[in-house]
Amino acid sequence: MQSLYSRVEDAARAAISQAFPGDHDPVVRWSAKPEFGDLQINAAMALAKTLGEKPRDVAQKILEHLDLGDLVGIEPEIAGPGFINVTLSSAALTHYANKLLGDDRSGVASVAHPQRIVVDYGGANIAKEMHIGHVRSTVIGDSLNRTLMFLGHTTIKQDHLGDWGTQFGMLVEFLCVDGKIPETLPHLDDLDMFYKQAQARFKSDEEFATRARARVSLLQGGDADSLRAWKHIYDETMTHLLTVYSRLGVLLTAQDSRGESFYNDMLADICSELEEKDIAVISDGALVVYKDGVVDRDGNPFGLIIRKSDGGYGYGTTDLATLKYCADVDKADRVIYAVDARQSQHFQIIFDVAQRAGWINHTSPEHAAFGSILGEDGTPFKTRSGDVVKLSDLLDEAIDRAGKLIAEKSSEFSNEERTELAEAIGIGAIKYGDLSNNRAKNYVFDWDRMLAMEGNTAPYLQYAIARINSLIRKALPDDVAFGPQSEFVISSPHEATLIKQLSRFDEVIREVELTLEPHRLCTYLFELAQSFTSMYENCPVLKEPEDSLRKSRLALCFLSARTLRQGLDLLGIKSPERL
Repeated sequence: MQSLYSRVEDAARAAISQAFPGDHDPVVRWSAKPEFGDLQINAAMALAKTLGEKPRDVAQKILEHLDLGDLVGIEPEIAGPGFINVTLSSAALTHYANKLLGDDRSGVASVAHPQRIVVDYGGANIAKEMHIGHVRSTVIGDSLNRTLMFLGHTTIKQDHLGDWGTQFGMLVEFLCVDGKIPETLPHLDDLDMFYKQAQARFKSDEEFATRARARVSLLQGGDADSLRAWKHIYDETMTHLLTVYSRLGVLLTAQDSRGESFYNDMLADICSELEEKDIAVISDGALVVYKDGVVDRDGNPFGLIIRKSDGGYGYGTTDLATLKYCADVDKADRVIYAVDARQSQHFQIIFDVAQRAGWINHTSPEHAAFGSILGEDGTPFKTRSGDVVKLSDLLDEAIDRAGKLIAEKSSEFSNEERTELAEAIGIGAIKYGDLSNNRAKNYVFDWDRMLAMEGNTAPYLQYAIARINSLIRKALPDDVAFGPQSEFVISSPHEATLIKQLSRFDEVIREVELTLEPHRLCTYLFELAQSFTSMYENCPVLKEPEDSLRKSRLALCFLSARTLRQGLDLLGIKSPERL
């Protein structure tokens, strides 16, 4: 169904086309200030510069052609330098709310032109456990993937694992007994310990280090025994990763894994083609690519090595192969990388080189860069001993803290219910605490803020949904049947404001699609929950004596809960039925 926002946008576009023929897109914004109406059409200023006219004169010509039909109860008016303020009518709001009841997508229309979109997230390293540094890429990428799928796009999830390179010679050799890889390989209980022990031996035992270097050649040359050991390390790591992904509630599976090893056979051809096209040049024996304007700290041109002087390849070469594969094989319209902002310069070069090579003429690569998670002291978040926080330990603590919170609030839940609620609230708190922050910025990890039952947090939204569920359970089945046949009555500005908030859901989802910023959805859900609370506190629901008003308000409660639930699902967060 078409939202109120998009109807005004379409009407504005038609009016501008009639007044000023040509391709002009209006800017339509929701207004939070009643004196500015509900929506503002802002096109006059930009058009005035092009046409050489006064903005208010341009706005007047747009207004003369603006046909909003029954959307407005009072005539739109010009304000300020050339804004056109639009106030929606009660009839438009009730009609929209009535239609919304019959739309199980909460008013969000599927895209007219679906795309194929690769979403690159995850990216842990083999033989290492996931740590807190992997939270952002995983939950941001998963939320973007869910949102794009919901809109109707075909998404290709990609878990770009660090599963190839010289360190695997060291790891495979560490599995050897008397210089040979045993038939039965051991279960790796602690991946981090296994890696640290192998690394320590590599540094302290020169004979072992020599064998490890030789093992790299065997591994990269396809030696069956070495590959068997590498596959064992890979499988052991995947078992860990998939367990964490499941606990975290993200959609990545084993089938989504495309590690660096996947692209290994492409790397030589990548380098040869770039060299033939004079995009890559030899520097000190290495093959290097540059991008105009990208310099190091000293102001010198910064080059990305794609083939080392010893003939080896770096992760930059793999990233180029990945992007080429996404364009050639996946036929991707967009490739989205949910990767740390510290890799921004790296991706600038990757995207530029792929463009100059002609590999992505029909593919748009985008870096959804994010900042770091900090401790209270403003430095990267670590344990008290200074170690990196394991992600599994972080999830355990979140669930434990949430369990204590539930126990303090209520004793009516069974042990099984308390366990399920603790997982939903604790893990939801971590994910929402990350996603509600502007991804481009650093943020401070704060347990108390994340688990607070008030404010812009997952527990607050989860509680709001549970509260509405409880209210509806008390009213059903005799008081109301929710469906498009229900009649809405607006008797207060609180009800009107809630419907306006509900109608914004489509617009916000489209903003996330465009900007790749999940915090916009979080902000919207918090504002929607606040609008519901305001309506509920000022407009009696179950105690309302007038039948039509009671049914109307119950229907608004239902729509609020459904939209909040849908929004949290797009963030990958569960909504318990009761709390």
